[in-house]
Amino acid sequence: MSWHPQYRSSKFRHVYGKAASKEKCYDCVPITRNVHDNHFCAVNPHFIAVVTECAGGGAFLVIPIHQTGKLDPHYPKICGHKGNVLDIKWNPFNDFVIASCSEDTTVKIWDIPKHLLTRNITSPKKELLGHVRRVGLIEWHPTANNILFSSGYDYKIMIWNLDTKEAVISNPVKILDAHKDVVLSMSFNTDGSLLATACRDRKIRLIDPRAGTVLQVASYKSHRVNKVLFLGNMKKLFSTGTSRWNNRQIALWDQNDLSVPLLEEDLDGSSGLLFPFYDSDTHMLYVVGKGDGNIRYYEISPDKPYLNYLMEYRSHLPQKGIGMMPKRGLEVSACEIFRFYKLIPTKSLIEPISMIVPRRSESYQEDIYPLTTGAQPALTAQEWLNGVNKGPVLVSLRPGSGAVNSLPQFLEPEPLMKTTDLRQHQGRGGRMPLEDMQKPSEIEDSRKQLKVEEKLPKNEQMRLSNGFDIFECPPPKTENELLQMFYRQQEEIRRLRELVNQRDVQIKQLELELRNLCMDTGSY
Repeated sequence: MSWHPQYRSSKFRHVYGKAASKEKCYDCVPITRNVHDNHFCAVNPHFIAVVTECAGGGAFLVIPIHQTGKLDPHYPKICGHKGNVLDIKWNPFNDFVIASCSEDTTVKIWDIPKHLLTRNITSPKKELLGHVRRVGLIEWHPTANNILFSSGYDYKIMIWNLDTKEAVISNPVKILDAHKDVVLSMSFNTDGSLLATACRDRKIRLIDPRAGTVLQVASYKSHRVNKVLFLGNMKKLFSTGTSRWNNRQIALWDQNDLSVPLLEEDLDGSSGLLFPFYDSDTHMLYVVGKGDGNIRYYEISPDKPYLNYLMEYRSHLPQKGIGMMPKRGLEVSACEIFRFYKLIPTKSLIEPISMIVPRRSESYQEDIYPLTTGAQPALTAQEWLNGVNKGPVLVSLRPGSGAVNSLPQFLEPEPLMKTTDLRQHQGRGGRMPLEDMQKPSEIEDSRKQLKVEEKLPKNEQMRLSNGFDIFECPPPKTENELLQMFYRQQEEIRRLRELVNQRDVQIKQLELELRNLCMDTGSY
């Protein structure tokens, strides 16, 4: 008989949660009072979106991720829905596209501008019309581009292909009509070939979304399921719900056998919902309680006991909803492995909470940052609909290892002409007028300037506006900051004028050189 030690070795045993300081929180945000059981918050490396309270229809806010502090009460909203917004999700492959669904039975796709919002956005990029009752859930496909799933109170799940030019899409490519009640949760496996759902009829269903067939059903009576989650490539499902005695409960299931759970555990007697989040890179599972301030986290192992409790982050401020930053937006220099954005409606506050592995070294920790899901789709929409399966495109989080932004591709700027050498003109009889000549030092300076501009990445060129990064520099909030911004813009205008003057001189030089060459060929 082999002896197993009671302790287990893990690099994540001492992970702790760290709440952001007040300056790095988002204050005065009118968070929705809707009682729908959703996250109400969506985050990507550029923006944080949160469903807000508004009169006459539904709206949500999109705030640049670095624009912390107090929010302007007149900050522009995205407000094209006629009913309350129930769910919002960012496109995983384009950080400037977000989907929203509402009680008005529609799903809308929005383009978020790269510059700061100056007015309300009321016209969506696309509108999806198919549900006959309110739409409560939306999910983007994890590997195929422009495939969106929506679930409504008409008990139907609809699959939409957004790779069309139509602004209004009325016909989904597939309708899954396998549920007899409202779908409470949807989750994909790693390559998006399987869909797990939790329904109000207390059953978990495993569905092949393209064929529309139900592969397995879990109808375990002692576990009333609310949320279900695929655990990456572990071939397991995790669910949260309530027991027969109305205790909050978690359960672990074998993907290939949903008759009985592998593990079942009661947590407490609170009534709030439990939101599960899984990090497939670290195999860590986070369970966030709605209505309390706690975040429990576990480590998943392929063998018994499967679920290993690590720690619990506690706070006296209850959360109504929660957002999660994708891995490519984390601060790897601080050994941050997960980041939540906690909605606290009692204080109109959004508080970031970082989960950190304590390490002394400030260098990149490769063992806690394996290759992770990037911002590039593995498939087109049509390829996935035709039956192709592919896992996500993986990228490294090591600084400087390559772009992991999901910015749209733009055309490269035209190549800049090289500056001619003045010594060639001096050797040709001095045909260039003195007023058009430029000092050699100025030429070198302009060359350096042009080289710097050519080396800028495309996404950096696109994000620069008036000489500063709109995502790194939020709008000024005090008179002193406004003056600094004014002087900075004046300096930028002066530099741009000098650059224009230098290029005018270079153009004249090139014209004179062409004229000289023509005269030389004519003399022969």
